[in-house]
Amino acid sequence: MKNINIILASASPRRQQFFKELHLNYKVILKPIDETYPENLRKEEITDYLSAKKAKPFHGTLKNNDMLITSDTIVWHEGKALGKPKDYNEGFEMLKSLSGKQHEVITSVCFTTSTKQKLVNCVTKVTFKQFTDNEIDFYLTEYKPYDKAGAYGIQEWIGYMGVTTIEGSYNNVIGLPTHLVYNVLKEFEEVD
Repeated sequence: MKNINIILASASPRRQQFFKELHLNYKVILKPIDETYPENLRKEEITDYLSAKKAKPFHGTLKNNDMLITSDTIVWHEGKALGKPKDYNEGFEMLKSLSGKQHEVITSVCFTTSTKQKLVNCVTKVTFKQFTDNEIDFYLTEYKPYDKAGAYGIQEWIGYMGVTTIEGSYNNVIGLPTHLVYNVLKEFEEVD
């Protein structure tokens, strides 16, 4: 990826770590954005919309060899999107609702250059065991997952003890479908 300047517009330490581990040179540039979306959107329509919306503040500022990468992740459960919990109580409600059931983790990634844009998304199905209230309380108290969609990080204690099945990309659940990111970057590199 020598001829591409990658700009990662994400404060997520997990996404930044993935880029390091993929041996990609990148810089982080953050621009504030309102993360609301139209209520009629469902599933990956939400994450597609938000990842593209996160690229809008950069329009007109990208140079010819710049590649902006923006992303959004939600947990989709029982017909609604679970974002990041505001506090302990909301986190508790989210984990209680996910307990003993399957949900979908959906991530969209938007690749923007000065001349084009490409959106990809990934859906992973995760099933949790039935949690006790004490297990949920322990996890929220010890890990404070308030920066994570659905109030959990699969790479943390709750994932170790609570995930019974997973269908799809594990890295997607952490926050980035790395295989898709790599493949799209290769496509852009081959075109240039």
